[in-house]
Amino acid sequence: MPVEQTGDRIILKHPKGSTAENLLYGATVISWKAADKRHPEPFERLFVSSKAFLDGSKPVRGGIPVVFPCFGSPTHPDHSRLNQHGFARSEVWKWDSVVMDNEAGVSVRLALEPTAKITAVYNKPFHLSYVVTLAEHQLSTDLHVKNTSTSQDFPPDFLEFQALFHNYVRAPASEVLIHPLQNLKYLDKTNPVFQGPKIEARAGVDVRTYTDSVYEDAPQNYEVTWPGGGIALRSVNLKDVVVWNPRAEAGSKIGDMEDGGWERYVCLEPGFVRGFEKIEPGRTWIGQQVLSVIHEERRMNL
Repeated sequence: MPVEQTGDRIILKHPKGSTAENLLYGATVISWKAADKRHPEPFERLFVSSKAFLDGSKPVRGGIPVVFPCFGSPTHPDHSRLNQHGFARSEVWKWDSVVMDNEAGVSVRLALEPTAKITAVYNKPFHLSYVVTLAEHQLSTDLHVKNTSTSQDFPPDFLEFQALFHNYVRAPASEVLIHPLQNLKYLDKTNPVFQGPKIEARAGVDVRTYTDSVYEDAPQNYEVTWPGGGIALRSVNLKDVVVWNPRAEAGSKIGDMEDGGWERYVCLEPGFVRGFEKIEPGRTWIGQQVLSVIHEERRMNL
């Protein structure tokens, strides 16, 4: 069966061997296994901490958590009662349907709507639809955000939000390079004293030191490479991108991070997080990413 639901999770299986695993809790993708030309057997492409909670008691430390409707600590008045990164990653989503099932790939849709728990802290009408698609060498995630307000007021009852895919890419952190980010404006969140935006000078961005950088108006096409491997990432309607790795400096203070876990991943996170997306009643916004296996050595292209 290309789609299996076992209790709290959904497993996607491609006929060529790749697989993906999705929790209903947070709609979090916790596994993506795919082969490449040098490694014919599918292997894990995402990092999940061995100390991560997978029982729904707290957001998953790893995989691909969904960030909505705020990134980081809330700054919008509509989000004032929310926790960091909003509620999408810490709510149980509902199974919706199989969207596609053929030789090209398999995809499923999950949904989230206001509940009494959500409404108590976020009283805005919305409908979230999350589509996860598995191909032989690709994984795609699409977040559909609909403003379900029926208000006839003027001005309209806008839905204002931020959204982001918090990808934990499994990789040797001391050897990764990410590009193209050169000449982009970014915020360095590792400095507790705000010093204004910086300009990225590096052709290939590394995470050999504690890194938490928010790049604005980014190209929406990226590669993260390391000796012998790599992942390409393409996004749509996600104008910003975050590069994060806490290293030991901050990682050792994270309770659900395994010892040395920061050496085994880099977070490359496309999102709309500088400012707020704004949609009118009845309208839908779609943010998409496609993660693709890089088959050949590309380190010398920088």
